[in-house]
Amino acid sequence: MKILVWQWGRHGGAQRNGVDWAAGFAAVPGFSSALSLSAQAEILRGPQPPKPDLPVDTYTSAAGYARRVLSLPRLVPWLTERVRALEPDVALCAMPGPLDLAMYAALRRLGIKMAVVVHDADPHPGDGFPLQMLLQRQLVRRADAVVALSDHVAARLREQGLLHRKPLLRTVLPQAAFPGLPPVRAHDGPFRLLSFGRLLAYKGLDMLAAALAEVLPGANIVVRVVGSGPDSPELDTLRRLPGVTVENRWVQEGEIAELLAWADGVVLSHREASQSGVAAAALAARRFLVATRVGGLTEQAAGDPAAILCDVSVAGLVGAIREVLTLPPPTLREGYGARESAELAFALRETLQAKPGVLTIGEMGASPPAV
Repeated sequence: MKILVWQWGRHGGAQRNGVDWAAGFAAVPGFSSALSLSAQAEILRGPQPPKPDLPVDTYTSAAGYARRVLSLPRLVPWLTERVRALEPDVALCAMPGPLDLAMYAALRRLGIKMAVVVHDADPHPGDGFPLQMLLQRQLVRRADAVVALSDHVAARLREQGLLHRKPLLRTVLPQAAFPGLPPVRAHDGPFRLLSFGRLLAYKGLDMLAAALAEVLPGANIVVRVVGSGPDSPELDTLRRLPGVTVENRWVQEGEIAELLAWADGVVLSHREASQSGVAAAALAARRFLVATRVGGLTEQAAGDPAAILCDVSVAGLVGAIREVLTLPPPTLREGYGARESAELAFALRETLQAKPGVLTIGEMGASPPAV
C-alpha cells in the first residue's frame, strides 16, 4: 500500500510532521509513501532537507495566496496528473492548510480516499488566520476518515458534529529521534530550562513568570524563553527576572535540535492545549518535560518518567520545576515513533475500507508487525 502524505505549510512544525509520517510509513514492511510539500516550505532550505516527490508552488504573501486561489482551475488538473503518476492508494493530509481543497478535488477525480489529521479542533487565542478553522472544517467534512492527535480533540470534533459517522482514528504526533544530542546535565553548570513556542497569551507566560520569580532565588537554574509573538507585559516581566533571557524571534527548523541540545528540561505553562509538537520533540530528545495538566498535554505526557504534569496554576508550576531539579536524567528510548507510524499505516489501510464508526489505533482487526 502506498500512502501519499501532503502538507503545504511554509513555516512551523507541520512540515516536519509530514516528513516524519512519510518516512515512518516507508519503513513499515508492505508499505511505501510519497511526500508532497510546498515548494516554499522553510524545511526545504534547512540542513539535510527532504526531497518531496511532489513539490507544489503555493504562495509567499497574502497577495500571492489570492492569486493562487484564482489559479485553482489550472492547479487542480495539474495536481490530478501529478498524483496519478505517483499511484498512491490513499492520501493523508498531515495538517490542513488554505489550499488543501485543491488536493481534495484532485484525489476525488482519481477515486483516491483521504484522511485528514486534526491538530486543533478550536482556534487558540491569537493564533492562525481568520479562515483557518472554516477551511479545516470544510476539509474534514469531505474526508473519508479523520485522525485526531488526542482524545481531547476527538471529543471536540464529535461535539462539533463534523464526523457524520465517518471513521475516527486517534494517534500521536510522529517524532523522529534527535541523534547526537548530549544527555541531560552533560554540561558543568546550572540546570537549563527552556520555554519554546509561540509567545501567545494562552501559553500561560504570566504564570511562568510568577512561578520563576518564586523558584529562581537560591536555585541553580537558567531559563531561555524562545519563540515569536507580540511584545507583552508578560515578556517584560520575564526579561526582568535574573537568569532569564527572552528571545522573541522566529525559530528556523534547523535550530530546534540546537535548542533541545542546550536544554535540560522544557516547560509548557499552557492555559489550554490540544497537544503540542514541542512536547513531542522534548520527549523524543529525552529532555525533562514540565507541563500543565490541560487538554491533550495530559495524554502526551502520561506515563513517561521524563514528564511531570502539574495543575494549571503558579503553585503547580513552582512545585513541578522544583521537583525536576531533583530527578536523575531520563533514560534513552529506542525506536521512538516507529511503532506509532506502523500503527497509523495499518489503521489507514483498514479504516478506509471499514464500516463507519470510531476506531482507535491498537483496536484494529490486524496488528502491525514488530518494528
